[in-house]
Amino acid sequence: MAAPDTAAEGPSAPVIDDGSSAAPDVNGAPAASLGGTASLGLHRSVAGTMSCPDLMVLVEGDYCTQVRQECMRWEDPPTSNFARCAAFAPSRCVGKRVHRRFCVDRDEYSERGQSLPAGDLSWKKAREICTNSDKRLCMESEWEFACEGERMLPYPTGYERDATACNYDKRDLVDPATGRLRDQRQRSEQLDRCVSPFGVRNMSGNVDEWVWRDRTGGEWRSALKGGWWMAARDRCRPATTSHDENYHEIQTGVRCCADPR
Repeated sequence: MAAPDTAAEGPSAPVIDDGSSAAPDVNGAPAASLGGTASLGLHRSVAGTMSCPDLMVLVEGDYCTQVRQECMRWEDPPTSNFARCAAFAPSRCVGKRVHRRFCVDRDEYSERGQSLPAGDLSWKKAREICTNSDKRLCMESEWEFACEGERMLPYPTGYERDATACNYDKRDLVDPATGRLRDQRQRSEQLDRCVSPFGVRNMSGNVDEWVWRDRTGGEWRSALKGGWWMAARDRCRPATTSHDENYHEIQTGVRCCADPR
């Protein structure tokens, strides 16, 4: 089973300092794009030419490289490994603001003909899927911005945790007959309230999503974002960095990014 949501920031104190300055081109990763406008579906520029393919969202605005977030009410003891915060104070940017412009899939990747988001994907397989779709694996900082928006929301849905909107905080995780995780993925249309400020769906919970790590440090290029259906942090900033590029399990999926056309 995965060790989900092990972030660079720890939950040991009620004040959380998430993120650090992003290195834009680590280990050959594609540099993040800059500059756009956010809305759903097909996006067009002022000149009328297509900016993002259908079913992708154009994300544009000023991303904060380092955020300070204070938990006002905890659901778990703050010293526990995956402590959940029930309500945050408004976030503060304590780093630099960097303009970003890129396209991101509105929903998690699903196999053709399947309604559930794909699981059991390794980082290498996720990267291959994006490349074969004429897209690319999202950079970690891109994924964060698509999730939190310019207000740096801890959860894509806001400052308060809402397990009725997103697919997390599930119990009874393991099937005793097999010793394996129960599959508790849900279809995107079942979670129409789990939407980020840019209109990207299900970035918190459901499946953990592979990204290309563009923060300094770390042993691998791979990181998982968003958490999955277990009761863990499931926020925009934390990342699981303890798995290598070949790791996969039922809860590991992906969504892709692309440069605007």
